[in-house]
Amino acid sequence: MSVRRRTLLKVIVLGDSGYVHKKFSQQYKATIGADFVTKELQIDDKLVTLQIWDTAGQERFQSLGVAFYRGADCCVLVYDVNVMKSFDTLDNWHEEFLKQANPADPRTFPFILLGNKIDVDGGNSRVVSEKKAKEWCASKGNMPYFETSAKEDYNVDAAFFCIAKTALANEREHDM
Repeated sequence: MSVRRRTLLKVIVLGDSGYVHKKFSQQYKATIGADFVTKELQIDDKLVTLQIWDTAGQERFQSLGVAFYRGADCCVLVYDVNVMKSFDTLDNWHEEFLKQANPADPRTFPFILLGNKIDVDGGNSRVVSEKKAKEWCASKGNMPYFETSAKEDYNVDAAFFCIAKTALANEREHDM
C-alpha cells in the first residue's frame, strides 16, 4: 500500500485583488477581514493543501504584520491589467511582504505575479502590457507570471498549480 503524503502550504495573496474571494467562494471571513480558503491539488505523489490568505487589496491590511505573513510558503502578487495604479503598487507589496515575513532567504523566496481581469472589455481597457509585467518579473529574479481572469476562471488553476510546485520546491531546499 502506498503512503500518500499530505502537505499544507500557506499562500499569501497581496495586491489589487480580492482574488480568492471571487474565485473560490466566501467560505471564511476571518475577523481580521482577510479571506481564507483552502484548495487541494495533487502533485506527483503528494496531496497538497493550499491555505490561501487574501487581503483583497486593502491597504489597511498592510499593517497586519508579522502574524499574518509568518510561515508563508509562497506570496502571490496580483494586479489588475486595466489599472496602472495596481501595477505601480507591486513594488510596495513585494517589499512589505519581505519586511513582514522576513524569510530566511529573501532572494529565493517564491513569489508569483498574476495579471488579473484580462477578460474585461475584450482586452480593450488594458493599460499594462504583458511585456511590461514580464520585465518587472525579470527584475525580481524571474518571478513566474500568469495572466488570469478569476471571473472567467481563465488560467487560475495553472497559476495555483505553479504556486504549489514552486512552494514545494522551496520547502525541499530548506529541508536539506
